[in-house]
Amino acid sequence: MADRRGELAANLAKVEERIAAACAAAGRKREEVTLIVVTKTYPASDVRILAELGVRQVAENKDQDAAPKAADCSDLPLQWHFVGQLQTNKVRSVVGYADVVQSVDRARLVTALSKEAVRAGREVGCLIQVALDAGLSERGERGGVAPGGIGELAALVAGSPGLRLAGLMTVAPLTGEYAGRQRAAFGRLMDLSTDLRRVHPAANMVSAGMSADLEEAVAAGATHVRVGTSVLGVRPRLG
Repeated sequence: MADRRGELAANLAKVEERIAAACAAAGRKREEVTLIVVTKTYPASDVRILAELGVRQVAENKDQDAAPKAADCSDLPLQWHFVGQLQTNKVRSVVGYADVVQSVDRARLVTALSKEAVRAGREVGCLIQVALDAGLSERGERGGVAPGGIGELAALVAGSPGLRLAGLMTVAPLTGEYAGRQRAAFGRLMDLSTDLRRVHPAANMVSAGMSADLEEAVAAGATHVRVGTSVLGVRPRLG
């Protein structure tokens, strides 16, 4: 355990240096960017170590892994983010622990989240997941709504009890005009965020960038970066 703590501390320090350097290069203050550590596939023991090291925001993408882990760590001062594609039959469970759902991309999901948030007496932050590889009205390869669908979905979230419209999220697309152009993709997301904030000023969270491209996200203006591998290590292959 001591070895693992040292490993995570060293990795966390390297990621912190990268974020700080990216902020300096972009002329931003370090406190403008929040690190979310993606703990998917890793045990609750790692989450505990991360909490000891000062991490306060963690993310998961599968409810079957996240729910027991969040329960095991319920005594820790953590904010849990759900970042995976979310099926409506998992919403009740996810609302039980997730403070923020970053993958809101369709009206049916908004309705389900609102119903369960009200039932649980919780307020759940929602990010609209934007698919930059989608056509005007399609969904993306990895989920998300096309840019043209943001306004309607945002209005639905903003008007739904138990939900708080927090902002936008994207994953750098693997196909389409932004494939391999992370900086341009994240810049596009920032433009969409500016448009959204004209109507919903409090929806100022922009979640973009992962281990390989956090610098591009910080340069574009992201407020949150989601880093897993660079902190926890390369995940073992499943199966």
